[in-house]
Amino acid sequence: MKLYAALVDDAGLFPPSSLHMTEALARNRRDLEHGSDVLTHRFLCPASRLDRLRGADYRPRRIGLIADTADLPDFGDLPVDFVETKLPPDSTIEALADRLGLPEGVRLFAEVPAHKTAGDLPPGTGLKVRCGGAAAEDFPPVEHLAQFIKSCADNGIPFKATAGLHHAVRHFDPSLGVDRHGFLNLLLAVCEAVEGRDPTPVLRSTDVGRLVQMAHAVSDETAARARRLLVSYGSCNTTAPLDDLCALGLIEEEDR
Repeated sequence: MKLYAALVDDAGLFPPSSLHMTEALARNRRDLEHGSDVLTHRFLCPASRLDRLRGADYRPRRIGLIADTADLPDFGDLPVDFVETKLPPDSTIEALADRLGLPEGVRLFAEVPAHKTAGDLPPGTGLKVRCGGAAAEDFPPVEHLAQFIKSCADNGIPFKATAGLHHAVRHFDPSLGVDRHGFLNLLLAVCEAVEGRDPTPVLRSTDVGRLVQMAHAVSDETAARARRLLVSYGSCNTTAPLDDLCALGLIEEEDR
């Protein structure tokens, strides 16, 4: 269970679910009451919609703020612990962190293309990688994602993942004509990287039995090292990851 604990952020406001704020908050509340350890219960919210969230009756336990405005709004007493934003092409992560001036305890995750890597990062910062989107070109090639993971492992850089990770195992999406990355593939690729192995083969694999076998073989030590790197990933559906892990026999029914 250590490998999957606090893995999935709640991205219900984002496509393809695109829930109304009221619906998204209601689902977050139900998930929190159910208490699955796989979910972080962190509610991902665009900065432009923070006032709408602030006026709601229910307040999530954690909030990840997605910077979609030129300037970040005042958090006030909202429990924001992550800020995620694209790294401007003419900026460094250090310069971005200085410009944002986030309060203590709020971590910055700078989104970069999968083929871009970074060396030393300021304390309290990490990277974010996009694994899919609305078009085929939004899905990074396996080689680029493997390069990104290996760089993070080699440099001890924590990262988050977003978009496209709808199911556990890599599979073909006929509507887009592209192979979708699987979140289990991603997780096991990080395990491979921290053990000094090439993450490319496991990212490419569609062999469900082999992936499940590998997952069962991950030691607690490797799981802990891998999860220090892969902090979490955002999913617009908070049920599908639990259903997949349960169906594969990787978590128990009561952990859903």
